[in-house]
Amino acid sequence: MRKNIFFVCLAAVMALVLPQVNHAKELTGQLEIFSWWAGDEGPALDALIEVYKTQNPKVEVVNATVTGGSGVNAKAVLKTRMLGGEPPDSFQVHAGQELIGTWVKADRMEDLTFLFKEQGWFDVFPKGLIKNIGTDDGIWSVPVTIHRSNVLWFSPENLKKWGIEAPATWEDFFIAGDKLKKQGIVPLALAQNWTANHLWESVALGSLGADNWDALWAGKLAFDSDAGVKAWELFGKVLEYTNDDASSLSWQQATDMVIDGRAAFNIMGDWAAGYMSTTKKMVPGEDFGWSASPGTTGQFIFLSDSFGLPKGAPSKDNVLAWLSVIGSLEGSDAFNPLKGSISPRTDSDMSKYNDYGKSAAADFGKDRIVSSLAHGVSANEGFMNDFAAVMEMFLKSRDAAVAAKACQQIAVKNGIGK
Repeated sequence: MRKNIFFVCLAAVMALVLPQVNHAKELTGQLEIFSWWAGDEGPALDALIEVYKTQNPKVEVVNATVTGGSGVNAKAVLKTRMLGGEPPDSFQVHAGQELIGTWVKADRMEDLTFLFKEQGWFDVFPKGLIKNIGTDDGIWSVPVTIHRSNVLWFSPENLKKWGIEAPATWEDFFIAGDKLKKQGIVPLALAQNWTANHLWESVALGSLGADNWDALWAGKLAFDSDAGVKAWELFGKVLEYTNDDASSLSWQQATDMVIDGRAAFNIMGDWAAGYMSTTKKMVPGEDFGWSASPGTTGQFIFLSDSFGLPKGAPSKDNVLAWLSVIGSLEGSDAFNPLKGSISPRTDSDMSKYNDYGKSAAADFGKDRIVSSLAHGVSANEGFMNDFAAVMEMFLKSRDAAVAAKACQQIAVKNGIGK
């Protein structure tokens, strides 16, 4: 009897030990990390890579960044590589339908459920976030950020000088905007066309409300409904308060317009906080201020950057080590304070974050959370690509009814609500 108990215990111990021995082996070779975090967003990625290299000193890390805000250029390069059978080891992708509706649906990703169990991530990542990176068949990526889309940025000193306040509603904005125009100030800085998509989701949420916003993506509210048309009408009016040279600017240059006083406001994700605090060395709450975009107080448009394991990745063991780092407390808290985002982990050390990060974390804990269209949570890449064409059309025509009808057509085409 004692002999049997001994072997049962030995088997149990070996079951626990063997996986640890496997992951403890010294890794070599290369790890190619594919992302769009270049330039001003590079220091945050460098900090994350440094954590990985400290743990895996014999692995050569290839930082394969492709420049372009919101990944507009990187996604095109990635598509060519994935469909050509030459995937990178791991690539940045927005959690949600950008990942699931594109690469998971095409059976190009490995299930990471085993890694989530091994690392204890089911206990530290919010259930709602895990839902956005998973399906009934598995979990497909590891989140590294929580970003907020609907943020209005401004200079407190300049607003005081111009005699205005941060607007809580779009009607407040139009009143302030008319006052700013008379002083020769651009009310709202805008950049190249993907930032128009970004602006649209904040305007549409403010117009529709959270329930109707969610109903759009569930197929329960038509894009060409009266409410949908009114959202486009409001967006068209907002555009009248933006700069004429928007299409020639990067998002950083639009943010610079607010910093140097050429513009009063900019609606951009909180990577702008990373840009202002990390690159520009500005103090949050003093040199720059923020609030929810007009009409969206108490609502948080979220997006999350994540990395996964493509099928056929050249260095699978190295990728698993990389994913373990980005999901770790150490990796998350090395990266996010520099990026302007907050950690997706519920046990993050908030003493490492500035006042904006602490504010965003508090809002994420209490606000109504809704999904971002512009950054891949709400809809698949097919809809996002078609929506970009609708936006191009609207920027020229300003016809709200036509834009709303076109949105409904592409929603049906891309299976929204099915």
